[in-house]
Amino acid sequence: MLLPLEKAGVLLAVFLIQTFSVQAQANHKSSPNIVIILADDLGYGDVSSYNENAAFTTPHIDQLAEQGVRFTDAHTSSSVCTPTRYGLLTGRYNWRSELKQGVLSGYSRSLLTKNRLTLADLLRKEDYRTAFIGKWHLGWNWQLEKQNKNIDKLDSRPEVDFSQPISMGPGDHGFIYSYGFSGSLDMPPYVYVENSRPTTIPKDTTVNYDEKGFWRKGLTGSDFSHTDVLPHLTEKSMQYIRKQADNQPFLLYFALPAPHTPILPTTEFIGTSNANLYGDFVLQVDGVVGQITQALEEEGILEETLIIFASDNGASPRADFEELARAGHDPSYIYRGHKADIYEGGHRIPFIAHWPEMIEEGFITDETVSTVDIMATVADIAGTSLPDDAGEDSYSFLPVLLHKNYSKPLREATVFHSISGRFALRKGPWKLILWPGSGGWSFPRTKEDLQGRPDFQLYNLEEDPGEEHNLVDQYPGKVKELKALMEKYVKEGRSTPGDPRPNDGDQQWPQLEWMDK
Repeated sequence: MLLPLEKAGVLLAVFLIQTFSVQAQANHKSSPNIVIILADDLGYGDVSSYNENAAFTTPHIDQLAEQGVRFTDAHTSSSVCTPTRYGLLTGRYNWRSELKQGVLSGYSRSLLTKNRLTLADLLRKEDYRTAFIGKWHLGWNWQLEKQNKNIDKLDSRPEVDFSQPISMGPGDHGFIYSYGFSGSLDMPPYVYVENSRPTTIPKDTTVNYDEKGFWRKGLTGSDFSHTDVLPHLTEKSMQYIRKQADNQPFLLYFALPAPHTPILPTTEFIGTSNANLYGDFVLQVDGVVGQITQALEEEGILEETLIIFASDNGASPRADFEELARAGHDPSYIYRGHKADIYEGGHRIPFIAHWPEMIEEGFITDETVSTVDIMATVADIAGTSLPDDAGEDSYSFLPVLLHKNYSKPLREATVFHSISGRFALRKGPWKLILWPGSGGWSFPRTKEDLQGRPDFQLYNLEEDPGEEHNLVDQYPGKVKELKALMEKYVKEGRSTPGDPRPNDGDQQWPQLEWMDK
């Protein structure tokens, strides 16, 4: 029999153990592993849970959606690669950087400045292990043997000393481990860089002129095979997950090079979509998602891992929309345009969050979110806050994930940007495009196409999701309201509450002529 004092001691010990256990569980829940899978040029309608008329089924992505949160009104900050990646990693609209239009090349210098806080920087301060694997496309500084003014051109071929490490790459922006390549998979140089060092000294190769399998001529490493890149990067990502399973929490930013060109599905996926090679490549991307999910499950950490799956913009016309239409498939679903455009098809994307430990059952939300919001959301999850000079356009969507009551909408408004640097602003159902055309590759785009059109376009997306009826003349007050808000966002250097911040390279900003109209 325990004496009263001994009994009290036992009860105290039990109480302390339970308290520490509860606290440990609380801390664990606030620090999940975070895996961001960013597809490249995957359209909203390419995921079957988003498109009831899809020609094929994406079971692994759909499973994430069924068990997590499927966002139906999610967007990228830009309709092309580099700008969206900048916004995702910084929580800042891409057009505030030095890059006002277009994308970088495989030889471009870093777009990320030295003092710009990134998602990886943020989590590293919170004791996360951090890794980048895949397509970087934000520029890094190769060791050039002589200066070259044309390194931003996609066909540029500067002289590089590949025996030397790069600088201002992932390792200088918060990633403890990194493995990937510099640009898109159709942009030289085709060489892997691991922890800032090229894995081989690349040699010259010929260009592939096949329409879907296209890549530009350039230097290629002996360990670099275009067809094997996606499986190779997937294996690297799974190895990282296995290695970190006992060393949590960790961030893995896995930036896929697919289904962007070159469209090169491996043998096991050829013909599986009953559509075309692009459809087959989409199914390979779906297979990659399944492999990553399986690796997390096998290590017993799927429950405590937040997976965010998204695309960097809409589908590219190289997918061959006409060919896909014959199979009854539209990568843009019901939306107008595609990659590069300011229309919805350019920037509305599949966006899914899967976190079994905190999301009890799957649900769908029409809350408007942007890829720039990942930064603030992750900060919220990690229990930290963003400094005033970081994440200037990022809003946390954690309340949406946790199904909590919150003040709707999360965002006052959302800004989109096209390949040519044209702007659009969305507030509620209203979308104002500050340009008469697509701002990208679809009609209307040429000087002749734009002649006689109104300076701006205004659409009510609730009534007209296909952006067919320009209401700019019927609602001049709404045009004035949204234009004034866009001007405010530009001039204040932010769209979140806080002190005004400077934009980078304002003197290089030719696309602001709409302010005078």
